[in-house]
Amino acid sequence: MTIVDSLIALMAVIGTLIVAFAVSVWLPGIERKFVHARIQQRIGPPLSSPGLMSPIKFFFKEIINPNSPMPGLYNALPFIGIIISVLLLLIIMPQMYFFATFASVIALVGLLKVEEILYMFMGSLSKSVLSINMPFPDVVKGAKHPNVPRSFFEELSSMRAFRLIALGSFPIYIAIFVPVAMAGSIFLSDIVAYQQLHGPVLFTIGGILGAIVFFVGFMILMNEYPFAILKTKADVIEGPLLEYASKYRAYVYISRGLLIFVLSSIFATLFLGLPPNLLSWTILINIIVALAFTIIMAIVSAFSPVFTYKQFFPVVAGVSVLGVLAIIASFL
Repeated sequence: MTIVDSLIALMAVIGTLIVAFAVSVWLPGIERKFVHARIQQRIGPPLSSPGLMSPIKFFFKEIINPNSPMPGLYNALPFIGIIISVLLLLIIMPQMYFFATFASVIALVGLLKVEEILYMFMGSLSKSVLSINMPFPDVVKGAKHPNVPRSFFEELSSMRAFRLIALGSFPIYIAIFVPVAMAGSIFLSDIVAYQQLHGPVLFTIGGILGAIVFFVGFMILMNEYPFAILKTKADVIEGPLLEYASKYRAYVYISRGLLIFVLSSIFATLFLGLPPNLLSWTILINIIVALAFTIIMAIVSAFSPVFTYKQFFPVVAGVSVLGVLAIIASFL
């Protein structure tokens, strides 16, 4: 590769990242304005508000230090989430395929697992409600024994995050290995090349089943209804994200929109063989898939109840079995 080719590849990578951020800031607005608001028959927020104007507003808010044993790490976790999303996007870009081990399904799974672990860290590092300590001892009737350490709201979400990691993430990881089974390789370059030769994985029985399983896993990773076990309003309010304020909440908003685009691009790469690439028309397909995922997710969440563990675990187990059948169908 010549210096000119290297510069072109570098510009393509940077340009793709810019497009990803530019598209991601509009996805939350599309979700709330064009879907939730229409279904609920209300005007809804401006299109730019949830993903663009709200983060800008929060950057100018007063910084509040949460009651945490490690406030620096706690506040840094949303920004780390953005870094993880950027790394996931870099992995699936064709310009990065020469990093063989890095550009593989194993690296995708590992980084997605780190994304999940961040929620557990968020919950375990927060020790207050809205950054305010309780002004009186917890001695109400039914409270724990005084000698037993008190539990905090955020610790509940940490327990939920652990359960999510233990079982809830199975669907998307199983679905990711459907294209692996068809291509016979864990490397993204081989998976993309296989689909350019034989057609998209999505247009097979195993691919259709895998796509359904992937989308359910996508909903779970996005913590959307009915799989929003991290932020159930009844007891944990907003889950591990409750304490974040000012610029740290801005990072939360940015991270969510970017993660939608990144997971959609992973789907387009694995099931359509069309990775995000600014130098190719495939970047348009990635944008279309991101819009489709956003709209379908919003429709499903708008009409869904909140799953308790009684519904969550059987559904996840059933979808995981469907994913295994998809892998078997891929071999056949």
